[in-house]
Amino acid sequence: MTTIDGINPDTPPSGNGCVECEATGAWWFHLRRCANCGHIGCCDDSPAKHATAHAHASGHPIIQSYEPGEDWFWDYGTSTLYESGPRLAPPHSHPADQPVPGPAGRVPADWTDRLG
Repeated sequence: MTTIDGINPDTPPSGNGCVECEATGAWWFHLRRCANCGHIGCCDDSPAKHATAHAHASGHPIIQSYEPGEDWFWDYGTSTLYESGPRLAPPHSHPADQPVPGPAGRVPADWTDRLG
């Protein structure tokens, strides 16, 4: 296991979907989890790129994938990929039955044309 500064392994995730997309009725492609405060945001391929926006606004540069079966971390500050790191508080991904992209019912038919 790798130790990475700026990670709080005891903080649970904020929910099962992107906080801002849920609040506005938007959709996402993949989800990312702030390794410091647990904020769930959408990835940079998603239309709104909320995970990156959160990292810049909060000063929390490290995210972890919030996709089932993935445990990599990314540090926006250093552009460093970590294949693994400390185990964060559960859950470790959105529910496996949650569609990608998601959430169900809000993804437009032309979603592939809208990816970043």
